[in-house]
Amino acid sequence: MKKIIKTEKLPIKLWADEIEPKTLSQAKNLANFPYAFHHIAIMPDAHEGYGMPIGGVLAAKKVIIPHAVGVDIGCGVCALKSSIKKIGTSTLKKIMGDIRKIIPLGFKKHAAGQDEALMPKIKNLKINCVKKEWDNACKSLGTLGGGNHFIEIQKDSHGYIWIMVHCGSRNLGLKVANYYNKIAIALNKKTGFEEQIKQELAFLFVDSKEGQAYLDEMKFCVDFALANRKLIIERIKKAFEKNIKEKIDWSDFINIAHNYAKEEPHFGAQVFVHRKGATSAKKGQLGIVPGSQGSKSFIVKGLGNKESFESCSHGAGRIMGRKEAIRKLDLKKEINKLDQLGVIHAIRGKKDLDEASGAYKNILTVMENQRDLVEVIEELSPLAVIKG
Repeated sequence: MKKIIKTEKLPIKLWADEIEPKTLSQAKNLANFPYAFHHIAIMPDAHEGYGMPIGGVLAAKKVIIPHAVGVDIGCGVCALKSSIKKIGTSTLKKIMGDIRKIIPLGFKKHAAGQDEALMPKIKNLKINCVKKEWDNACKSLGTLGGGNHFIEIQKDSHGYIWIMVHCGSRNLGLKVANYYNKIAIALNKKTGFEEQIKQELAFLFVDSKEGQAYLDEMKFCVDFALANRKLIIERIKKAFEKNIKEKIDWSDFINIAHNYAKEEPHFGAQVFVHRKGATSAKKGQLGIVPGSQGSKSFIVKGLGNKESFESCSHGAGRIMGRKEAIRKLDLKKEINKLDQLGVIHAIRGKKDLDEASGAYKNILTVMENQRDLVEVIEELSPLAVIKG
């Protein structure tokens, strides 16, 4: 931990060397939120988000906040290790080409719905969002999405090849987030929580029918996002097996989500921990901290630090907004940086600079700042990347 800010109702505990003013303002709003519990934890990758900083951890009593979960509910990262060590550039390019053919990117989705057996079970969900969006969700299963979502082929310190995927619940999570945030705003207006509405922290009481419905649909989105990553991984494995003659053995699947809320015990109370752009890092728990395009990623083991609500960062974290990166970064320099590393990358033109490494914090600094949150057990270097 780098610093504790004690000027607000609750302390703000920082794992970052610096925090930009808008992010700090959002952290202070959380510290003064009427149902916030014990303290606010801000991870080393923190930056401004809707209502709550991305890279923030909030424990709350009695309430759930849609914008403290985020709009891409259940977004996360998964990784698995292969038994192969050698992969030539031409083979790698063929694999990447096949991946692009079978996994829709950006706003694209499948023309037909995927096997419904791969979808999470609906159980007792009411007809609010999930059931209405079911057909669209089936077509979105096994798709990457856009923004900072990626597929990356990597090599570990022993030379083994890995697959890593970062994606979420696609449009389904957005629909659920927006639907329940509007309900929260309407309810908060009736009960005098205008300040929380202005701060984009409208909330639902957990024991209300609206709160229970949100929790059910949020959980479905978390499960859907995991199913999405699993299907993408299975199809990437097929692209590998098509282009590599030797038999490939694959390790167990590592998965970690970073946009969700969950009831957990902390500091003697049952609270709903909102992790927005932060991941669980319970003692001994395997996790993943990806870097930016062209930088290292890390397989980690949680240390169970109580002060962070047993959490850690979800990645490097932005230092520039998307439009700012496109405006300020030098295209040739960003391409040369990746070319010199030998990475098959996704930067082709000016518009791709929103996901250039120059738009992100230094992942090594981020990892150094959370040495008390996680232990690094493997470093992964990028070989090739596909961006959404």
